[in-house]
Amino acid sequence: MGTKKLSLRTKLGFGVCDLGGNLFFTAMGFWSLNYLTDVVALPAAAAGIAVMVAKLWDAVTDPMMGFVSDRTRTKMGRRRPYILWGAIPLFLAMWFFFTSPGLSNAFALTVWAIFALCLLNTAYTVVNIPYNSLTPELTEDFNERTSLNGFRFGFAVFGTMLGAGAVLPIVGLFPTKAAGFSGMGLVLGAVMAVTALITFFSVKEPDHSATEIPKDGFFHTYAAVFKNKPYVILLFTYALNLAGLTFMQGIIAYYFKYVYNNEGMTTLAMLALLVVAMVCIPISVLVSKKIGKKRTYQLAFFFIATACLLIFFFAHRLGINFFLGVMVWAGIGVGFGYVSPWAMIPDTVEYDAVRTGKRKEGAFYGMWTFMSKVGVSFAIVVSGLVLDLGGYVAHAAQGAGSILAIRLLIGVFPAVVLAAAIALVEFYPIDQKMYEGIMAEKAGLEADRAS
Repeated sequence: MGTKKLSLRTKLGFGVCDLGGNLFFTAMGFWSLNYLTDVVALPAAAAGIAVMVAKLWDAVTDPMMGFVSDRTRTKMGRRRPYILWGAIPLFLAMWFFFTSPGLSNAFALTVWAIFALCLLNTAYTVVNIPYNSLTPELTEDFNERTSLNGFRFGFAVFGTMLGAGAVLPIVGLFPTKAAGFSGMGLVLGAVMAVTALITFFSVKEPDHSATEIPKDGFFHTYAAVFKNKPYVILLFTYALNLAGLTFMQGIIAYYFKYVYNNEGMTTLAMLALLVVAMVCIPISVLVSKKIGKKRTYQLAFFFIATACLLIFFFAHRLGINFFLGVMVWAGIGVGFGYVSPWAMIPDTVEYDAVRTGKRKEGAFYGMWTFMSKVGVSFAIVVSGLVLDLGGYVAHAAQGAGSILAIRLLIGVFPAVVLAAAIALVEFYPIDQKMYEGIMAEKAGLEADRAS
């Protein structure tokens, strides 16, 4: 590892795994609440509770996976074995969750949903946290990390487009929605497994066989993570980022079905958002080099937040074409928000390594993934509760209360959350000049140890 340029093969091989990773996040963000309420037939509040309990489980498994991978020493590396071993369980868990159990008792359905979500999230954790932890291992170069993550999120957008655009067409191939969602879970789960395996076979880790295994205990390790101020700022900003996106994305299907009475247009709206996002990812990399990662990230929040407010105030009056136009505007923000946080987090990890003399990428990415899920689950839990308070009833004409709930969840809620993200990330201190100082300090320390 060092500051040398990475090969195209390495960048492509690394990036492809996030096609499956973002397919997962999109399928869960766009469809999990709608699937639980309208296919599994869980009450909206119960669906939110199931998601919340599963996230409490993640509070254990996500940090633990990072802790374990930091202490793994094999011929395959520290991270790659888990990508290999987790691929097939992830495929099966995805299929299991999206296969409705056919139960009628609300309590039994809630228990099933909790179990299925815990199983799926754990399988995702086993693959995704070691994968994320590869980023700072592959290069130390400030701008090369942005380029590496540009490749990654090029694939991520394709995964997001599949998760958003392929769901309803696959479901429509089957005689019932329940069978369709099961088939969709099978297909998308297979894609997630295959992309993980491609990354395993195409990316090599640095040799850590001689690296000392950290002796710090679990709780000491994670307490130390929260002493890294730049990381903590970025961590909570990213949780707000995903919460805002999930509010907006998770309610689009409800908006088209119950406000416009045109559920079939949901896919077009999602694709309008994501195609523009895909185009904007390489542009965001160039913009980031000009104005910095932090300012680019704030721009992303601005675009998405203003789009949400436009939807809340005008979309129900001005119709579908206006909504689609706003999705184009929001897509700029989604594209600008893909690369920045993932290019910033390795800088915070390097900052910690120089400050403490210890490398614990897995711990940082374990907490990162956990807080990512917290952001998503917070939005889903709140969405379920707000829909329930609004009087939402699946497959029925909605009253004024539930229509207002849908409009608030796609408009005001995400706008407020994203405005908070803009304010919080303003305190993030690491720019290129500071990072170069960190790396110069690192070089000095290494020279002292060598002499």
